Amino acid sequence: MSNIHDYIKWRGDLPICKHFPFNEIDNLIMARISYLIFDKIQLEPRESLLSISKKMKEFVNDDFLFNGDKELITLLGQSNRFKHIEVSDFIKNNNNQIEQQFSAITIHIAEDELYISYCGTDASIVGWKEDFNLAYMDSIPAQIEGIKYIEMIADKYSNTKFHVGGHSKGGNVSMYASIFAKKSVQDRIIDVTNFDGPGFDSNVIDSIPEKDFINKVITFIPQGSIIGRLMEHRGTINIVHSQARGIMQHDIYSWDVLKDVIIRDTKFSNHSELINETVCEWLKNTTPDNRKIFIDSIFEILYSTSATSFNGFTKVFIQKLPIIVKTYSNLSEEDRKVMIDMTKLFGKSYYDSLKNKSVRKIKKNNELRSENNE
Repeated sequence: MSNIHDYIKWRGDLPICKHFPFNEIDNLIMARISYLIFDKIQLEPRESLLSISKKMKEFVNDDFLFNGDKELITLLGQSNRFKHIEVSDFIKNNNNQIEQQFSAITIHIAEDELYISYCGTDASIVGWKEDFNLAYMDSIPAQIEGIKYIEMIADKYSNTKFHVGGHSKGGNVSMYASIFAKKSVQDRIIDVTNFDGPGFDSNVIDSIPEKDFINKVITFIPQGSIIGRLMEHRGTINIVHSQARGIMQHDIYSWDVLKDVIIRDTKFSNHSELINETVCEWLKNTTPDNRKIFIDSIFEILYSTSATSFNGFTKVFIQKLPIIVKTYSNLSEEDRKVMIDMTKLFGKSYYDSLKNKSVRKIKKNNELRSENNE
């Protein structure tokens, strides 16, 4: 099957217009643009993707956040459909002290039509820590920054309507920022698209001021998703087909596309259902306070190695093992007990979910046998 790189090659000669309108694959590409390494080039206040692709040509694949991004910007710069599209208002604001990783950019599809693209989690440890904080916080700093950004763009470009979207945490931020933006801003939003980003705690969903706005929210989740199934979702949910397995389905370059649509799947995989049920059970049986202690303790150990990314952590793990052990030993007895208890609870949740899955399968097989005997 084919992915978004192939789509750009196929439809790159067709401009976005009434005859070849903006579609869900274009939407996915716009969401991905925020991952590009704009902070590594001299970016003009408003600049075309053609010009940006030339500036990024000097970088090698490893300079980009993820595999596939270099090929993406190269193809966009060669494509009549995308190369004249301009971007503006890039912002990157990472703050270790408040555990914030935030980045966004505005894409000018037409003079009166924008796309606000929120970047998802990068490779930094602080970025992942902020993601995990969703397990016990009603809001995280990136979500609040997301609201400020969308309202700033709405004020700056007052005669426009806009799409809002993002992948992974960027999808979550796009939903949060749109849902909790001012009503005058919401009225100008065309749609909000979340590509395999986590949902929200029920407390957040219950606090949504404009319930009808949820109808503008569209979520795309691959059949074996783990990240995109965390927490609760509202709005339209589409299961899409990925060529990858397990957690690697989070990579949008593994998603199958055909013509102008992302290929759909009929149901989530058994593994996705099992992990989702396990996490839901674990969240139900643990308190926010204990989840905070558990997550903070894990990341305190990670931070003790002085690594700033998970890739860096894996490189120094053996060398820093004595420091890791010492940091764990220095945790309070109460915190160590919480870590152990929470780990046991997760194991129990997994076992219970696996057992329930087996019981349901046996029951279904018995019902089928009964129907066949009749």
